[in-house]
Amino acid sequence: VSRPPDQPFKDKPVAIMGASASLFGTVRAQMHLRQVFVYLDAKLLQRPEIIVPDASHKFDAEGHLTDAATRDLLRTWLVAFEQWIRRLTP
Repeated sequence: VSRPPDQPFKDKPVAIMGASASLFGTVRAQMHLRQVFVYLDAKLLQRPEIIVPDASHKFDAEGHLTDAATRDLLRTWLVAFEQWIRRLTP
């Protein structure tokens, strides 16, 4: 992905989110992905960040999000990402 002549991520709007069973969520992974996307010339949404720690207690057995605060944050994040895409897409 990083070496083809036509860069697939160049100037594309991207965003990062993650969920983890740990209390730190996906903080380290997201920090690393931010560096990768800079190298790929992607247009990364900076805020809001969405890191879902302790995810095993925020989803039910079928994988449905049950935590209201996380659901609200996700809704805010999705609106921001949609606006980011519209801003960057001609």
